[in-house]
Amino acid sequence: MPSVVIVGTGQAGFQAASSLRQAGFEGEITLVGDEPQLPYQRPPLSKAFLKGDGDASEVHLRPETFFESKAIGLVPGDRAERIDRENRTLELASGRVLDYHHLVLATGSRPRALPVPGSDLDGILLLRTVHDAQVLRDRLAGAPRLVVVGGGFIGLELAASARERGAEVTIVEALDRTMARAVTPAISAHFAALHAEHGATILHESTVAKFVGDGAVSGVELGDRTQLEADVVVVAVGITPNVELAERSGLPVRDGIVVDETLRTSDHAVWAIGDCANYPSAQVGRPVRLESVQNATDHGRAVAAGIMGEPAPYDALPWFWSDQHSRKLQIAGLLHGHDTTVLRGDPEGEAFSVFCFDGDRLVCVESVNRMPDHMAARKLLAAGRTIDPAAAADEAFDLKAHAAAG
Repeated sequence: MPSVVIVGTGQAGFQAASSLRQAGFEGEITLVGDEPQLPYQRPPLSKAFLKGDGDASEVHLRPETFFESKAIGLVPGDRAERIDRENRTLELASGRVLDYHHLVLATGSRPRALPVPGSDLDGILLLRTVHDAQVLRDRLAGAPRLVVVGGGFIGLELAASARERGAEVTIVEALDRTMARAVTPAISAHFAALHAEHGATILHESTVAKFVGDGAVSGVELGDRTQLEADVVVVAVGITPNVELAERSGLPVRDGIVVDETLRTSDHAVWAIGDCANYPSAQVGRPVRLESVQNATDHGRAVAAGIMGEPAPYDALPWFWSDQHSRKLQIAGLLHGHDTTVLRGDPEGEAFSVFCFDGDRLVCVESVNRMPDHMAARKLLAAGRTIDPAAAADEAFDLKAHAAAG
């Protein structure tokens, strides 16, 4: 009977295991994770979990009984150390050795640290695990002064959560606008105004020279010598894919673990999915590595189909979301290569969308508090269809009907 070992107990690894059982796979499935937790969701860590007071169980993907009923073996708190590709075995840090017919690498990613003087001071935190979120939540008690380094999705989400808990928040962003690598200028401006409206300070085009403190952080010195007082600092300057296990085993690595259109590595017994996988994107015509729940979930389903003997080119439409204060940002498609943007609605209000075109081809739609626009965009983009820019800008145009047609 074939066996599948999945390294990584996040969204991608969990979905691969669950989808295999749903598809009727009868062999042994083992999920290996280096955290002592049941598989859990990460998106709530910067939002609902950070604002609440519950424990880790509220973010678990499924209770322990689910894994027992599905005969999915869990190996928590044991890091995967070495792949013996010739003998198809995986060695863990504990010394345990697992045999596999198929090995799925869902190793995820980790936050980048900021290598400046004082970065080892107490109170300088990263946010990736549920333990990190619990530590940060405890530090936010008593309305401290929080400095968030990085104005991307994670930085802004946790800044919003911290403000709602009463913290004094300053966001330090190296670029000239927030979320600059992921969204259009209209979206950046809208969310910068939203955070300012809720009392946060955003410092654009600012870099951190050093962290200040005697044992514990008490301040941040910027590149222009500006001094910021801080009781807590969260560094949110991007992530690094966890590729070391693959690299040690001789698998190709290039901004992630390189896979083909079916998510297989150069070794046909080894697959890679989720944040750690660099795959050929049908949407942009080149390899990409995406960090999203949708990508992780759809990768998990696709690799399960491949293991079940039905491999197919992965072409799912990427989509993303971010919740900040009273706004839900939803993005369908990828911005890469767009040359024109069209507004639908008022960006100074609470709800609007940005339609992004490459020539006359629709490539991405960003929606703020406009779920119908987002759902229509997903239908259009998944079908490879477009819309006339003038129609996209006209709120009287029936976008839902246009998406449903054809």
